[in-house]
This record gives sequence, C-alpha cells and structure tokens, in this order.
Amino acid sequence: MDNTLAYIDQGSFLALRALGRGPLIQFTWIYDRAIDIDGLRRFHANLGFGLLGRRIERSALPFGRDRWVAAPGPPDVEIAARDRPRDEVWTWADERVRLPIDPQNGPSWHLGVQPLIGGGAAVTLVVSHSVGDAKAINIAIDDAVQGVRRDLGYPPPGSRMRRQAVREDARRTLGDVPEMAKAVASAVRVARAEREGLATSVKSGGKQRTAGRVSEVVVPNAVAFFDVEHWDERAKSLGGTSNSLFAAFGARLGRILGRVDDDGMVRLSLPVSERDADDTRANALTEASVMADPAKVTTDLSDIRRDVKQALTALGEAPNELLGPLALVPLTPAVLVRRLEGMVQQVGSPIGCSNIGELDPVINRPDGSDADYLTIRMLEPKVTTKVLDRMGGLLFLVSGRVHGHVFVTVASWVVGSANTKEALRDSVRQALADMGLSGIVE
Repeated sequence: MDNTLAYIDQGSFLALRALGRGPLIQFTWIYDRAIDIDGLRRFHANLGFGLLGRRIERSALPFGRDRWVAAPGPPDVEIAARDRPRDEVWTWADERVRLPIDPQNGPSWHLGVQPLIGGGAAVTLVVSHSVGDAKAINIAIDDAVQGVRRDLGYPPPGSRMRRQAVREDARRTLGDVPEMAKAVASAVRVARAEREGLATSVKSGGKQRTAGRVSEVVVPNAVAFFDVEHWDERAKSLGGTSNSLFAAFGARLGRILGRVDDDGMVRLSLPVSERDADDTRANALTEASVMADPAKVTTDLSDIRRDVKQALTALGEAPNELLGPLALVPLTPAVLVRRLEGMVQQVGSPIGCSNIGELDPVINRPDGSDADYLTIRMLEPKVTTKVLDRMGGLLFLVSGRVHGHVFVTVASWVVGSANTKEALRDSVRQALADMGLSGIVE
C-alpha cells in the first residue's frame, strides 16, 4: 500500500497547517427513543479501522509529501453528563464542532451522544475534512455498522527511522518531478484563463471591514427536513429532478441572502465525487460550476436542470483545469498560503451545493437500528468574523435522502448582517415558500 498523501489531500493539510483551521464534516443522527449504547460503542470501535483509522505523519523533508499512518481514533464514545431538551440539539452539535480535531496528532474524529429529555438521544460524528470527505465517511460508517474492519496496510506512527524517511521521501520527490513540470504548465494556463477574475478577487480582498470586535465563530446554520414524496412531487411539477430542485433552492436562498451578480444571477459550485471502490484518498472530489437565474427557478426547473446536466457531462469528458496545479502543493510555503488568504476574495460569491444523494439505509443505523433523522453538514470552527467578511461571506448547502426524508443543511455568513440562527431560519423559510416547499426548519 502506497501511504503517500494524494496531492489534493496534501493541499487540504497544507491549508490547515498554514491557517490553523480547516473544515469539518458532521453527521448527526436524532433518535426519538433511547439508543443502544453497547451497539454505539461497537460502532465507535469499528470506526477506528479503514478510511477513518488513520492520521497524517509529516514528511522528513520540508518539501516532501506527507504520509498516512494507522490510528484507531479516540478511546471511547463521549456521553453528555446531563439531558437536554430536543430544541437544543443543534446548540450541542455546534459545541461538538468546537472540540479539538487534529489530523496530524489526533484525534482526527470524535463521536458524541447527547441524551434528550423524554428519552430520545442525538449522536454526532465529527471528522476532519483532511481525513475524509462525505463519501469516504459514508463508506467508513457503512463498514462500522456492519462490523467490517478494513486493514489498509498503513504502518504505525513513527515506524520509519529518520535516515530511512529522508531517503524514501527524497526518492518520492524526484519521482514527482515530471508531474510538477506538468503542474507548472497547468498553472500558467489557469492564470491566463482566470486572469480577470483573479485580478478582481485580489483587488477586492481585504476591502471588507468587520464592524465591532473580531471573534471566532461557528457560522449560523439551519436544517430543513422534507417528506421524500412531497420533495419529488414538487420537483416533477416544476419540470426538474431532485438534484435540480436542490440546486434551485440554493439559488433562491442565495438571492435572498444577497449573493447575486450585477445581472441578478448566482454562481453555484457543485462538488462532485470521483471516488471508486478502491479509492483511499481523503478527498476524491472535483467541482462543476453553473450560473443560475434565481428568479426563474420558482416556476421552472428546466434551465437549471439542463445546465447542471451539461456541467456534469463536461466534467466527465475533461478534468477540472483548476486541479492541474495541485502537484505544486508540496513546494508551496505556508506563509504564501496565509498571504493569499488575506489577499483573495471569493470570485463571484459562489454558493456551495453538495448533494450526497440517496444514502444507504445502513448509514442511518449507528447503534444498529434506524435513527429518526440524519443530517450531514460542513462547518469550519476557529474561522473569524474578519476572515468571513474578507471572503465576502459564504453560503454552503448539503442535501441527502434517507429514511423517508430529504434533508438540507445550510451554513451562511452575510457581510454586514446580524448573522443569527433566527435570521437564517427566516431566510430558509422564505426560500421554501418561494419554491412551494413544505418542510420542518430547525
């Protein structure tokens, strides 16, 4: 087994080291009854194998690629000492996001339980995005629920002597030189193609000023649950699919939250999984981009359905050019990453729309039985109000289907706004009304 990090994973880890923070993925299950703690402990123990049974060990060379080593995860499930009411589940989930996660020193993930007043419980799994994307975590959960313990062949931490590590990493770096040369050519092409957008982004970056005290935040977030049949009927009535309805909802919410260009259009960024059965990358992802008219999607999904399909087809025929320079990541100094973050503002105020799709029912059974609700969301703790304002804010949505429900989670920051959960929930409800959808918003 080659335990060297893929370039995309090296880039994710470099950004985390340079900025002191990184995105986390959180799976949260809600049970309306008591859970099986013994079953959950078995699930927890099994998670310590396969794609979550690892952490990152630094290269012996400053410009070398880092490597995966085996790591079983935290010692036990963390069970809250006191019961909470059901309406505090998401407050507790935000608290779990703030707990330490470290893909280098561990733990790279943790599992917690919150008993609820009245006999229910919430379970949440938080994972560093540098260790696994949503699809990787799905695979790990599926294995853990079914008692499958995969051995990926990773060595234990510190198993290489210093001299051996230097020799092996130097040999690997020399072997990567041809890919680095191709990456330089790709970087030149990207710079030329994106020259205007990058120039605008750099000029805009740093202009935003944060009013009041700068503080670290978990951005306001909300979740909406829909009956699957209602969701699908609404998509069909608008001439679309489940995926295009989700994209349309993101577009409409983007308009409400002010993420439109001068023509009233929004830019949707659609993460696309490239993971196959034997893929051990943490992030097997690429991205497609679509411009959408948020005024039209409330009555007709045909355009956004067509454009999303064309974007995904084009991505299958030709790789995303923006990923071409990734082989240069090991040579990028952390100080440059920090400087670039301070200079660059997001181009076009993109709206992230990550559709996980139909989940295997097994994913909904962490204790061995079906949870009543499941959500997936991506958040980044330790990000500051100053950074969020400089980025031009953010809007990221995740959707999936399981156990008779469609869920949509939303994380949002609007420059100059009050940025409260209550305000975001109101915006989500307005978008639902505009789209003719009925759901539970929490």
